Amino acid sequence: MLFFPLLTTFVSPANFDFHCHSTVSDGLMPPQEVAARAAANGVDCWALTDHDDLGGLAVARATAEELGLRFYNGVEISIEWNEIPIHIVGLGFNAEQPELVNGLTDLRSGRLERARRMGDALAAIGIPGVFEGARALVTNPQLISRAHFARYLVSIGIAPDTSGVFQHYLVPGKPGYVTHRWVSLADALGWIHAAGGVAVVAHPGRYRMSGGEMRRFLDEFHDLGGQAIEVMSGSHSPDHVLHFARLARHYAFHASRGSDFHGVKESYVDLGRLPQLPQDLKPVWRLLQ
Repeated sequence: MLFFPLLTTFVSPANFDFHCHSTVSDGLMPPQEVAARAAANGVDCWALTDHDDLGGLAVARATAEELGLRFYNGVEISIEWNEIPIHIVGLGFNAEQPELVNGLTDLRSGRLERARRMGDALAAIGIPGVFEGARALVTNPQLISRAHFARYLVSIGIAPDTSGVFQHYLVPGKPGYVTHRWVSLADALGWIHAAGGVAVVAHPGRYRMSGGEMRRFLDEFHDLGGQAIEVMSGSHSPDHVLHFARLARHYAFHASRGSDFHGVKESYVDLGRLPQLPQDLKPVWRLLQ
């Protein structure tokens, strides 16, 4: 049992998962079903981190409390650093803080225009109607993502699975990918910190960055008050875990653990089914009060 100074007793969570998605963004299950799956899989400390949207948090919290899960507000914010798209997870913040709420509202407003341009790009190579098809799959009308495009393209037989769609159509250099001006790292961290939250680099092993670029990015993240990185992620290999554990030690970052669960058929790993963090790292839940 661990204790926070001057706080009530806090039992160390054996299984925390601080990265997953619901139908509020690009997940396949509504927030209450994600909460139920987390509980069924033995998660005892959980955050819902939908892309650029806080709309699922109230339902997620209510369901988590009914099921005995400790719950923290979460969000995954889309940023751009040196023309590289990167995601920053915010944890444990006030979900009604105006700077965060207004910033995310503005950020979502650009997604629809990006989606239209993606549809135009795919039509130009002979695949018409993809924007309309993807939009029909969206539960939250304010948020349309590449995942919705990938699911629609699978449904019309363009590729056997969403991974194949991303690989051939929706990543940089492929015909369905279009650039978009996301917010800056400073803006995202400013919003999270204004709301009293903790900033975490999401799945750092997924970014197309050299070792030098990653160091420069983490230098800036650290200097702006970033506190943690996802060492254990559903998309990380064992080598990634070792590498980002070393970087966490180097920068004195806390370490996060998140499955990046979207749904049973699409995810690298199920909720709460990741290996534990290396024991010498400082788990990020220690920063959440």
